[in-house]
Parts: sequence; structure tokens; C-alpha cells
Amino acid sequence: MSPSHPYMANSAEGSRQALLEGIGIADVEELFAQIPADHRSDDAVSPVAGIRSEYELRRLMEDRLRGVISTDSHVSFLGGGYWKHHVPALCDEIAARPEISTSVWGTPSSDHGRNQAWFEFASQLGALVDLEFVGLPVYSWGCAAGHALRMAARLTGRRVVLVPDNLDRERRLVIDTYAGSHELGGSLEVRELPLDTATGTLSVDELTAALGDDIAAVYVETPNSWGVIEHDIARIVEAAHGVGAEVIVGVDPISLGGLASPATFGADIVVGSIQPLGIHLNAGGGVGGFIASRDEERYARQFPTLQVSIAPTIVEGERAFGMTLFGQSSYGSRELGNDWTGNSVYLWAVRAAVYLALLGPAGMRELSETVAANARRTAELVGAVPGVSVRYGDRIFKEFVVDFSATGRSVEAINAALRERGILGGHDLTGTHPALDGCALYSVTEVITEHDVRRLVSALEEVVAP
Repeated sequence: MSPSHPYMANSAEGSRQALLEGIGIADVEELFAQIPADHRSDDAVSPVAGIRSEYELRRLMEDRLRGVISTDSHVSFLGGGYWKHHVPALCDEIAARPEISTSVWGTPSSDHGRNQAWFEFASQLGALVDLEFVGLPVYSWGCAAGHALRMAARLTGRRVVLVPDNLDRERRLVIDTYAGSHELGGSLEVRELPLDTATGTLSVDELTAALGDDIAAVYVETPNSWGVIEHDIARIVEAAHGVGAEVIVGVDPISLGGLASPATFGADIVVGSIQPLGIHLNAGGGVGGFIASRDEERYARQFPTLQVSIAPTIVEGERAFGMTLFGQSSYGSRELGNDWTGNSVYLWAVRAAVYLALLGPAGMRELSETVAANARRTAELVGAVPGVSVRYGDRIFKEFVVDFSATGRSVEAINAALRERGILGGHDLTGTHPALDGCALYSVTEVITEHDVRRLVSALEEVVAP
């Protein structure tokens, strides 16, 4: 028997074999069979001799980890849930300070401004979404939506939720996970609502037909997963409320610098991503989701997340920041909490607080208008390329659907050709919806310049030329 590693748990052969037998496999490689071969190392990584400088080592590792292609090395038009936005240097500086990064979670005695930063995050995001009660962020937009749907089920005592049939696949899979398994009890039934493919928005007529007294919630997004701004939120809210269902709306917070919040039209819970708010793109991380509602006890009592509040202390005129409703979270009640949540993205709340404070209301409005103008101008130029068209171009914010079906070339082939020209093309939508074969989702943010767009247009003209 080979000796066990002194610092690695379960490395002894006996423990390893017991684990394999416990899960019913003969070899640990069976656990990784689901990972595509091109995503795995071929074990042919050769050591490089003679690296004597930190710079050379860093460059070597970055090239290997990024595969020489990244959103830094290429002009990126990728979106679909993760977007390349500008991150102010101050976000990096504050989040990296040891009094923040080392106390983002721990005992109250380790708090060096953490609770205040979290309170500022909730306050500023609440002002942006026009709702008063905001929890600390969860892992992702999908997690936020899943939690919100379960909140609605607890509020209404119902088990059926309605979602659009064009949801981003990754987000839908997360929602399905939160819905749970019928075998375990307490699960939700997720039913799909067809989109009107002529407008790219939810059909209110289809929604009305699907509503009944068994519906706990209607979930809709604006801009939706095709980049289209929903124009009938008020009617959707009215129809859902007519049968006693809650309305949950997913948003891109950047869009709310220029668009009215869904709360203005009566939405009960608003969720979304905080990644655009000062958070870099990271492999396997760098995301986060928020949940916001009205400051009503019926909603507050259903939040699974942590909340930070402000209250007077025993010292006259002094105030302090602290957690409230702690006992209903999984931190306070473990498996008896409303839902299970984790603490991996609380540092991102500090980043988002810094970002929102830097921009302020005027800055968020300017950013929103800049992004929308960039995206619409890009869509106009791309749609002028022979054989290429843009769908729903009059209702886009920063993402839009580009239809390449008339070119006779697949999106996969077009994207491969663009990569050779230093460009990351749009997210391939082929196979995600019956109406989207041959289409790609392009994203344009404030970091895309006129030169970048001209370069994309020229490359597309070359790539799709007959």
C-alpha cells in the first residue's frame, strides 16, 4: 500500500477504495467521463526549464490558462449572461484591501467596514431597482431567480411557475435545479410560455390562457435572453395578479439607468446579475445574483439571503450596521432555513457598492444610454452586411440576435473565421429554440469602440462573402 499524503485527506489507499465502493464505481476516471475530451488535459504538458523571472512565469501561465484566446486578446462581442464591461480601478483597489478581503465573512469582531459596505450595496441597488428590500447577493442570476420562485411558492401556497420558453439554457437549468425533484417532495412544476417570435417578446394572450389558481408565479425578463425589451410588463403584471400569482422580473441592472424599473409597473420581486457592476469576467466565477422586493414583512420573511440593516446604538446619536432576520437563513437555521444559500459572492457586493457609488444616478443613466446607442448602431451596421440580418432591432438594449441563415454558413464556422481575425463573435443560438437556427446573440457594451465595430463588419463581409 502506498503511503498516504500527510496534508491530503483520504489519500490512503484504504480510504480511497472505500469511497469508490461507496459510490459504486471502480475507477475515479468514471467521475470525469461526462467532461468533453477537448476540455480535459492530455497530460502532455511539458515542464519549461530555465524560467528565472516572475514576468516570464506569469506570461507562461496566462497563455496556458487562457488558451491564448480571451476577451483581452480578442475584441469580444460575446454575451448571454456574462458581459465585458469597464471595471474602474477603484473597485479593484477597495476589494483587495486586507480589511475588506479578509473580513468579508467571519465573526462580527472581524468587521472593518464590511457591514456598512454591504448596507450601501443594498441601499444603492434598491434605489436603482426602485425597491426597498434587497438581500446580499447569491451565486448567480439563475440562483436568484430560483430562490425568488420558491419565495413565491411559499407566499402563495402553490407549486406551479410559468417561465418563457427562450430562457438562457444555463439559467433555465439552474432554475430547474431549484425547482427540485418530484420524488423528494416540496418541488415546483415549471411550465413554459411560448414567445411571440414576430416580436421576440412574451405573448400576453398565451400567458392569460395559461394562468389559473394553481400558478404561484410568472417569471419574465427584460431585456430578455434574446436582448429584447419587454413592452407589456404592466399587462403581464395585471394578468398574473388577477389570479393571485406573484410576478418576478429578471433585469440587467445597467439597463435601469435609462429604463423604468419593473417595480414601477407592479412587479413583486426583481432579480438579476450583479456582474456588470464592477466585476471582472472570471473563469468559473465573477458572477452574482440579487433579489429585491418591497419592504413588506410578507416578502422579508421569505428571503433566504442575509440582510444588513442600520439601527441606533446605546450611545446617543450613534448608529451601527448589523444583520437582521438572520434566523430564517441557512446560516441561522441550517437545513431549516427558507432555502440554502452560500457566502462565496459577498466580496462582489463590496465591488458593486463601490461601482454604484462611483457612477451615481447620472453616471448610470449615461452608461445605459451609451450602451444602448452603441448596440443599436452596431446592429444597424451588422444588419447591412449582405446576407446578414438583425432581428428585433428596434427594441434592443445591449444584446441582439443576428441571423446568418441566408449566408449558407453555420454560426460555428463564422465564429471560427472571426477568431482567426482576432474577434470573438456572438453566442451561437443554433439548437436553443426552433426559431433561432443559424442565429447568434451579439453583445455590445461601453468598451466597444467605433473601430471595433468597423473591424467586425469588415471581417463579416469577408467571412460570409459567396
